[in-house]
Parts: sequence; C-alpha cells; structure tokens
Amino acid sequence: MRAPSVHNTQPWRWRIGHGRVDLFADFGRQVTATDPRARALTVSCGAALHHLTVAFAMLGWHAVVERLPDPARPDHLARVELTPRSPSDHDIRLAAAIHVRRSDRRRFPDLPIPARDLRTVSRCASRFGAAARHVPDMLLPELAEPMRSAAARHAVDGDYLAELGEWSGCHGELTGVPAHNAPAPRRPGELPVRVFADAQLSEYTDEPDAAHWLVVCTPRDIRLSQLRAGEATSAILLEATRLGLATSLQSEPLGMLDLRDQIRTTVLQECAFPHVMVRLGVMPHAAAPLESTPRRLVDDVIEYDETVFAMA
Repeated sequence: MRAPSVHNTQPWRWRIGHGRVDLFADFGRQVTATDPRARALTVSCGAALHHLTVAFAMLGWHAVVERLPDPARPDHLARVELTPRSPSDHDIRLAAAIHVRRSDRRRFPDLPIPARDLRTVSRCASRFGAAARHVPDMLLPELAEPMRSAAARHAVDGDYLAELGEWSGCHGELTGVPAHNAPAPRRPGELPVRVFADAQLSEYTDEPDAAHWLVVCTPRDIRLSQLRAGEATSAILLEATRLGLATSLQSEPLGMLDLRDQIRTTVLQECAFPHVMVRLGVMPHAAAPLESTPRRLVDDVIEYDETVFAMA
C-alpha cells in the first residue's frame, strides 16, 4: 500500500487466496499522456510487489514470486506463494523503512553520502536482474538535456497538463501528489525534476541540488524487465531509507521514446534500457519533515478469493 507509483496513482489490485496473493495491474489508473505505453505503471506495480514481500518477510513469511503467471491475462503481474520463515534483523529494519520513506523532491544540500552506502544501495538492484548505474558528475549534463527537453515538451502539451492537473496539486484526495509534497520548479540551469500543480513545499536550501543520480536499468526491454525494475527500485529506496538517505524518483523523459533512447545512448552507453531514475541525498534533521502521501482505502485495492472463506 505504501509503495511509490507514477503520480501516486497506485495502479494495482490484490487478490488474497489461501496461502497466496495475486497482483494485478489496474489499467484504469494509467496516466496515458504521461505514460502512454504503461511502462511506468508496470514499474510502479513492481515496486508494490517488492514492498509486499518485504512486509511479509517481517511477519515471518517467505515469498516465492511467479511473475507474469498467466499469458492470457496481461493485467496479472505476479502470484506470490507464502511459506513460514523466521524474519531476520535486516527483514525487520527494511520493513520499518516502508513507513519512514518519503518522496523528497526538495534540493538536497551538499552533504556527502558515504561511498559504502552508495555501493550498498546500488547493489540492491542486482538480485532482480537489474542494475543501478550511478551517474558521475561528468555525465550529468547528458542526463539533464533529455530531462529539459521533456519538461519543455510537456509545458505546451495540453493533454499532459490536463492529466497532471488531475493527479497533482491535491488537497485531501486518496491518490495523486499533494500540493504540500511538491516544490516549485527548479531555476534555469539546474537539473530539472517533474513540475506538479500548485506546488507548495518549501525548499530546505537555495543552493544547487547536490543529489546523486542512479539510473535503474535492465539488459532487456520486455514487460518482465519493467516489473523487475520496479522491484529493484523499491529495494533501492528502502535500503537508502534504512541508511538514513533521502530519495525521490524521476521518470519524465522516459515516457518519450526518443528521449529514453537518448539516455540509453549517452548515459548508459547502449548497454542497458532505463526504466526510472533515483535521486539520492542527505537531508539534515533540521529540515522540516515531509507529510506522507495519501493512500487508497484497503477495500479499494484488495479482494478475497472464495478459497479464503472456504478454508475458514
């Protein structure tokens, strides 16, 4: 329930059966102007899948995941079978990070991230068949160019702006990006992040953003890759949170094929396909805490298989 998703659309449904949980994509919550090919939707569902397995591990259940179990059902993304297993200390700490994590879109001050922490976070992706490529300073201009191009195109795209207005600047809704979680647009010359409607979040610093950037990528560009990239992204976010780091996601240029290809060519040297970008930084304790983003009601996202009641 607390997993990140594009525009906080929470595009998933769960079906609970006896000893198993099934994950379905909710294509009715696809933001088509932002994510026309449903890549970000699938990545979002992958993040939710990983959050689920982390939560179950803390409760003493080992999750065995079958991904894309029914070729005739493109919305059926995963089946999770559960067996008892004692939780480890790491399981408990990682699950605790679920409730602490926030999408912090503010500028990060120029405070160092220990190299060992950066390595630990980056390595989280490998167990999902993905990689998290750290973007060195010399390549940040190559990342900034497609991000600026995406922002410029979206600024004059009526369909995109209308969709963004539906899913951001929110006050009291159960989905979307609230006004109090979105900062004002970056200044010219800064590496941009997605601009949301009615942004009201105050910055901690006026200095240039000192974020580190990771590109979550996979060697293949198929639907399974998108799902696993989402799992890898969730693992990165939770591990970073456990280590006390601040994070947010950026995917704006990846919804446009030519800009996605540009990032693949200039940043990833055509070695992998990008799915999402992670901002990492250190936010001092003196910074104002972020409010959590809203979540849909449990009854809206969970249904129960008849076998649950048959076994009761």
